[in-house]
Amino acid sequence: MASEARLYRVALPMRIGFDHPAARRRTSDSLVLRLTVDDASGIGECAPRSYVTGETTDSVTEALGRLPLHALFGRLRTTPPGDLADQLRAVGFESTFPELFTHTLGTAPGTNLVCLLETAVLDLLCLQLAVPVGELLLPGASEALSVPVSQVLDLSIGVEDFLDTRGPFHFVKVKASDDIERDVRTVGAIRRRLGADVPVMVDANMSWTPGTAAPYARRLREAGVDLVEEPLPRRSWAELRALRRATGVRVLLDESVCTAADARQAVAAGACDAVNVRVSKNGGLLASARLVEYARAEGLGFQIGVQVAETGPLINASRALALRSPDALTVEAGQSDRFFAEADSIVTPRPLVDRRTNTVAPVEGPGLGLVLTEQAGRWTALTWTDHGWHPPAPPTPVPAPALAPELEESTR
Repeated sequence: MASEARLYRVALPMRIGFDHPAARRRTSDSLVLRLTVDDASGIGECAPRSYVTGETTDSVTEALGRLPLHALFGRLRTTPPGDLADQLRAVGFESTFPELFTHTLGTAPGTNLVCLLETAVLDLLCLQLAVPVGELLLPGASEALSVPVSQVLDLSIGVEDFLDTRGPFHFVKVKASDDIERDVRTVGAIRRRLGADVPVMVDANMSWTPGTAAPYARRLREAGVDLVEEPLPRRSWAELRALRRATGVRVLLDESVCTAADARQAVAAGACDAVNVRVSKNGGLLASARLVEYARAEGLGFQIGVQVAETGPLINASRALALRSPDALTVEAGQSDRFFAEADSIVTPRPLVDRRTNTVAPVEGPGLGLVLTEQAGRWTALTWTDHGWHPPAPPTPVPAPALAPELEESTR
């Protein structure tokens, strides 16, 4: 009976870049984990961003290396998958597998580490149970036949080019620049082209200050913006409340709300109107689903978002949640088909967006509906067996074919 974990550190080159006030991205930066028990393998992913949760691919890799994975595999082998699924739904990943985190001495594991492990475990359990991950996540909840997705205007593309090439539009998110006049013109151009019915949000990625936020928000509201995302430095609760009261602009929080405790603080402070739910940032599918439930209970709007340049498992994980969340303000859904060449894809089938309608449909098959391609192998970073973690073996040199005697003579 074989147990194996394999970690892939994926840095796919992007065909088009993506720029916003907090970062510029030209390659993906994800960790993908494959857990194998006998003949079944589940795959998960996290996309740590230091400016969001403080985690990086290095820090998550280091934290994963300290976990007693033999304890995880022991539970996966000895507990029926249906029972584990019930426990996960009831109490979450960390409480279902407390033996994984005893070494932390009371320090909560990072949200990306939990996401990486949980998505792989959920995929594995769903394969064993022969159900899609959304059915395990929200049993009995109806799944939409498709959901519309938003289009994001980042700083690498002009507004006219965006409007000419990225439609049809259901929801537009504009990444703020360092020039408020440019942002006002951008929102105005979108409003003139699309009219009043398509929601428009400007994402400042924490780049405004308490002094500039109110005048910027008023200018954008006059231009036709509906929401402002994360305008101030993370968790500026009092300043966010003051901004909402002074301007009437609706605020969606992203980087400020990584945990359930963050969400409760934001609500208690009157700091937001909506939250951005991202599977990697929020600690996996189960925690993300609970955050959606909390937002509904508190009367908050919510977006099902993504990290830029997710490579596969995270995209399908967030889509599983989105397809069972018809009341979401919008769904981002991932753009791997736009960002990466098909030949570089590490998963099959590729998570596509129907670009004719800008919608996504349910995945087919159990679990997350994905398997790794041969391309994934080049990104292998570590492999775990009963003997612990070890780097991949170097490729075996392939000897050059022997030349026929007459050809060998001719090369002298």
